[in-house]
Amino acid sequence: MLGIILTGHGGFASGLEQAMKQILGEQPQFIAIDFPETATTAGLTAQLDQAMNELDAQHDIVFLTDLLGGTPFRVASTLAMQRPGSEVLTGTNLQLLLEMVLERDGLSSKAFRLQALECGHRGLTSLVDELERGREQTPAEEGI
Repeated sequence: MLGIILTGHGGFASGLEQAMKQILGEQPQFIAIDFPETATTAGLTAQLDQAMNELDAQHDIVFLTDLLGGTPFRVASTLAMQRPGSEVLTGTNLQLLLEMVLERDGLSSKAFRLQALECGHRGLTSLVDELERGREQTPAEEGI
């Protein structure tokens, strides 16, 4: 099973992990690592490296991060480039996390990335768009 390492600023990772567990329960091959204000880049690097070693080495690993260009993204990217079969995605939210944790079985890291990007595009919407979509799907009644 594909391994997932979730990381981000402050309590981002542990907060999403807590929400995920509330909805889906405990998940295998999943590690969340926060990057609090007092942490260092070297410390985060060591934590992410250790997490990679803890996950099943026979399977691909995907890093899910919070912010493009942020320290968690940059550190994950550096580590992923050193390990074939690793991917880094950024802009993670709860909907993406839940959907992809459930859909990851049997996916390669590349297939995971492609499916996650589609999921992310679908998941970003607004109330107005959803209401309009609902109206379009409701069949119009024939007049008298």
